[in-house]
Amino acid sequence: MDRRDILRLGAVAGAAGALTLGPVSFAGAEGRAGGQGGPGGPDGPADESRTVSGHLPTGAPDFVYVPVEVPPGVREIAVSYTYDKPPVPEGTNGNACDIGIFDQRGTELGGAGFRGWSGGARTEFFLRADAATPGYLPGPIRPGTWHIALGPYTVAPQGLRYEITVTLRYGASGETPKPVYPPQRAKGRGRAWYRGDNHLHSIHSDGRRTPAEIAALARAAGLDFLTTTEHNTTSAHGAWEGLWGDDLLILTGEEITTRNGHVVAMGTDPGVFLDWRYRARDNAFGKYARAVRRAGGLVIPAHPHATCIGCNWKFGLNEADAVEVWNGPYTPDDEVTLAEWDNTLVAHAQGRGAWLPAVGHSDAHRDPDVVGLPQTVVLADDLSREAILAGIRAGRVWIAESARVGLAFSVTGERGAHAGIGERLRVGRTSRVTARLEVTGAPGCTVSLVTDQGTRHTAPLPPSGSGTLTWQTTPDNAAYIRAEVRHPATNRALPGPMAAMTNPVFLGDD
Repeated sequence: MDRRDILRLGAVAGAAGALTLGPVSFAGAEGRAGGQGGPGGPDGPADESRTVSGHLPTGAPDFVYVPVEVPPGVREIAVSYTYDKPPVPEGTNGNACDIGIFDQRGTELGGAGFRGWSGGARTEFFLRADAATPGYLPGPIRPGTWHIALGPYTVAPQGLRYEITVTLRYGASGETPKPVYPPQRAKGRGRAWYRGDNHLHSIHSDGRRTPAEIAALARAAGLDFLTTTEHNTTSAHGAWEGLWGDDLLILTGEEITTRNGHVVAMGTDPGVFLDWRYRARDNAFGKYARAVRRAGGLVIPAHPHATCIGCNWKFGLNEADAVEVWNGPYTPDDEVTLAEWDNTLVAHAQGRGAWLPAVGHSDAHRDPDVVGLPQTVVLADDLSREAILAGIRAGRVWIAESARVGLAFSVTGERGAHAGIGERLRVGRTSRVTARLEVTGAPGCTVSLVTDQGTRHTAPLPPSGSGTLTWQTTPDNAAYIRAEVRHPATNRALPGPMAAMTNPVFLGDD
């Protein structure tokens, strides 16, 4: 049975930035064939469908909710949708519309009703007690008002015309399996430098790889840990069973993908959903950043100067625990982020508050994206969630384009005091200090030492790609020192692409 309803924008007003349309209703067991028998029995079909359509103009709210009245006896909800893509002038955004669903518990921000999100990666999905499409959460289909969530990401000047088909399948509900989450610790090597990639996508959002394929690529890349960070869903948290081991720690997280930037929630408690339905103007990010920390995770703005629509980071850095300065192959937007981050280091060097460690991740989605390009290398007490997050939080981090690159960096005072990456060397302002950088696995590269005055000392590596650079200065002359390893420049206007970089060593007693 099929019915078409034309739902007009503005039918029912919702919260700021959202709109709720008129409900889609189903007959259910009662009211069909005189109410005798049951769905799927002699008096009723085993499934029931409704199709609705509508038109959204430019300037539509960020989220448009379509209520669906779900009667008792439903074992599965299936949803498919389409929308038009009319031609637009060059430089004008065309139509793009995301989709997800909330159950009978409602659409409240941060609430319990979230049941899945696929963004624009899928045109159809299903949910039932024992299974769901990747990106969606299996669980009972309880009666009540569910909400399909449309996210008109961009709307053409002609508007966006959509059509949604909802199918309810009746019958006995299956059992929901208890999710098996990754352990919090792997064997490791004690206190050591561990390599990880904490921004990855699989078939559970807009990636094309399975968790098994990602785990295999992580091992091949020489990684010790990874974090699963799907766009606006936690469905992958329980999808890694059998893929971890003594050699690979798997952390859970989410890429919170808002209209004003993306943030990696790294190492959050498994199964914890973190909302994304707000903009910078809503002054809500602090609340949700605190929710990330309550879930045990780190707040890491991702690709702050990326060129994709909605990817630029507009929330400021006051709530961040680290910042992703290098995302995938090194590009000009990473160079802008690096310079912006470097400009924040002087305040901490002068004793004015905490500083933000820099990290780097691949953001790999599909072939030919390289898992572990780049990778965050963390000095941690052991290979555990707690120790890895503590190492990043403290800034004991450097970033490499691959496991082939090795690096050691420290600064030593005249009387033997020394400090490593992310630490402070507490010596007098006129004391002479020596910075030492050792690099392996970077043929054709140039090594540099960078301070608050910019690049101060540079030298090419020998053809082998291995070498040592030393340089002397004083805290009066350098508030901090950090190291960079770069390939030859391919553009006169920009430095060469990064091969490796460190977080700073701060100098002085401040």
